[in-house]
Amino acid sequence: MNPEKDFAPLTPNIVRALNDKLYEKRKVAALEIEKLVREFVAQNNTVQIKHVIQTLSQEFALSQHPHSRKGGLIGLAACSIALGKDSGLYLKELIEPVLTCFNDADSRLRYYACEALYNIVKVARGAVLPHFNVLFDGLSKLAADPDPNVKSGSELLDRLLKDIVTESNRFDLVGFIPLLRERIYSNNQYARQFIISWILVLESVPDINLLDYLPEILDGLFQILGDNGKEIRKMCEVVLGEFLKEIKKNPSSVKFAEMANILVIHCQTTDDLIQLTAMCWMREFIQLAGRVMLPYSSGILTAVLPCLAYDDRKKSIKEVANVCNQSLMKLVTPEDDEPDELKPVVLRQAEPNPDDSLVKQEGTVSGGPSGSCDSSFSSGISVFTPASTERAPVTLHLDGIVQVLNCHLSDTAIGMMTRIAILKWLYHLYIKTPRKMFRHTDSLFPILLQTLSDESDEVILKDLEVLAEIASSPAGQTDDPGPLDGPDLQVRHSELQVPPTGRAGLMNTPGTKGLECSPSTPTMNSYFYKFMINLLKRFSSERKLLEVRGAFIIRQLCLLLNAENIFHSMADILLQEEDLKFASTMVHTLNTILLTSTELFQLRNQLKDLRTLESQNLFCCLYRSWCHNPVTTVSLCFLTQNYRHAYDLIQKFGDLEVTVDFLTEVDKLVQLIECPIFTYLRLQLLDVKNNPYLIKALYGLLMLLPQSSAFQLLSHRLQCVPNPELLQTEDSLKAAPKSQKADAPSIDYAELLQHFEKVQKKHLEVRHQRSGRGDHLDRRVVL
Repeated sequence: MNPEKDFAPLTPNIVRALNDKLYEKRKVAALEIEKLVREFVAQNNTVQIKHVIQTLSQEFALSQHPHSRKGGLIGLAACSIALGKDSGLYLKELIEPVLTCFNDADSRLRYYACEALYNIVKVARGAVLPHFNVLFDGLSKLAADPDPNVKSGSELLDRLLKDIVTESNRFDLVGFIPLLRERIYSNNQYARQFIISWILVLESVPDINLLDYLPEILDGLFQILGDNGKEIRKMCEVVLGEFLKEIKKNPSSVKFAEMANILVIHCQTTDDLIQLTAMCWMREFIQLAGRVMLPYSSGILTAVLPCLAYDDRKKSIKEVANVCNQSLMKLVTPEDDEPDELKPVVLRQAEPNPDDSLVKQEGTVSGGPSGSCDSSFSSGISVFTPASTERAPVTLHLDGIVQVLNCHLSDTAIGMMTRIAILKWLYHLYIKTPRKMFRHTDSLFPILLQTLSDESDEVILKDLEVLAEIASSPAGQTDDPGPLDGPDLQVRHSELQVPPTGRAGLMNTPGTKGLECSPSTPTMNSYFYKFMINLLKRFSSERKLLEVRGAFIIRQLCLLLNAENIFHSMADILLQEEDLKFASTMVHTLNTILLTSTELFQLRNQLKDLRTLESQNLFCCLYRSWCHNPVTTVSLCFLTQNYRHAYDLIQKFGDLEVTVDFLTEVDKLVQLIECPIFTYLRLQLLDVKNNPYLIKALYGLLMLLPQSSAFQLLSHRLQCVPNPELLQTEDSLKAAPKSQKADAPSIDYAELLQHFEKVQKKHLEVRHQRSGRGDHLDRRVVL
């Protein structure tokens, strides 16, 4: 510093003392400056006051010489003390050079700067509030200072500033929020602690409503909640807890929509504390805001669904996620199925665009209503539009929801409980919003069919409920059921149409002589046949599924849908099946279910007495497909009490290729005759006169069997028949048995017998072709 330079009104002694390396001499100079400034104040000489401050700032505090800077700092503090209440008029000139020294490389100088600013603020009190942002900015840097003395000094200044803010009602919260939003993303633990402490203070001031600006800082708070320091995490928990209490007290003033996607993101973090806290907030938001949260449903589901599969290690998160899921589901109502222009309006906050409410510094955030399955953290939040109240409809973004559900259901790694929850959602949406959901049916159909192979019975049950709802909902009643699943399905489109209402159309369809179209009931729509076709195709391609779960699936479908429709449609489709071996296996499965399952009790009763047009029609339809398996065809005749036709069929067995598999099925039929299902048949053996063909048919089966346990069983049964000699009387042959169906006018048994022979001939040709290719093991029995 040039010693000859004029620093008036500062005297040369003051200037020398300010530049001295000893603190005591600089302190003496400060006292002289204080005395000098007091005189100027008394004289109201503002020009000289400004000149002194400017000199201390430019020539000392901002000097290149460290001792000069120290002298300038203590001199500025002395000016502030001398000015007293008038210091507010010169605060900008007093504060700025001191704050510049906060960045000095010398820790002692940073400490002196902190001390000087403390004295300036202590004198000015509330007058410093217009300069709060620059003070806060400087303090936030000192809070992370590595020097303990500097940190200690900054803490004293921090407490003083907090006292001033708490006492004042002139704090500019609007101007402070952008700075707070910027600083809240600091990764330094001391800076984070500093930020949290200030938020706690501001939240405690009655005149400051920080809740209005919560969307600006919520993301940063959740990131601080993940700090490694336990103390900081605890402080952040307290802050978030206070905010949540305030939200519950004043839900009408909360900007739920603006914070929805922030919670969605943090509900997906790997940090348990963050995830649990965010999930608790989400639960409260859904319950407090109600339908305002609907536009964010897809993002919420993206976050919540995976949590439902957590084990006991994350039991708390799982339980809260389950409440979120259930609460969100309840928000979907039938009004969401209406066109948007017809929806009732509700009083709610203005919605920001749910896809744009979060902005990442790198890339974009997914997992909102756009429906993506992936989501990642945002390190910055966009400036939100201030909320206003308006009357507008709340929109359910169904496309995004379906995309999320489809994506998660397609994920083979997803947990069982999550899969069940997804299927419950799909079922709920088909119930509440069927018209809109049917737009997505073609995209959902393949994955729903694939889910039938799931390892969990509970998942399969829920899956079948969804498929049954699709197949039976009136909203799916269209002229075109859409493309079938694959070009290899050899079923003519005309045969997949829903038949006209009324039973009159079921009989005597040209070219069928019986039943080739499914019965029309109020529960069937255009997707029903598509479902049946694809289900059979899946059984055909996955034989293990048919073997392990086939009966279970079909029985459950018979409970969920009309059993007659199920058997009728499958029989129709199997008529077109080119894989005859599969057709035979499938018919055998269906027949076993028909004869043994409690779910089919009513259908069996319907078939036992072919006295109605419907029952006769059903029998004819089943018969044509049952012909793929000769033994099942006979069992169907036994069930329907068509004993004469059963006898005629058995007579044809002599022309068939008798294999081990064939005899095994006859063996099983004999065992079945001994079961409760055929109690009525066994009792009819007492009436020999009216049931001669029943006895003949049973003797026919006996003659087919080798000397086995089944042979002995049936032989013993027939030995119990009374008066067998009556079988040879002409009267019994001429009589019209009451239970005999041969004279039923609606059934052409000759034509059915011809159909049986035609089908069996086709099976024989296929077997011979296989044998010619060398891929068929000849299992014929040489008698």
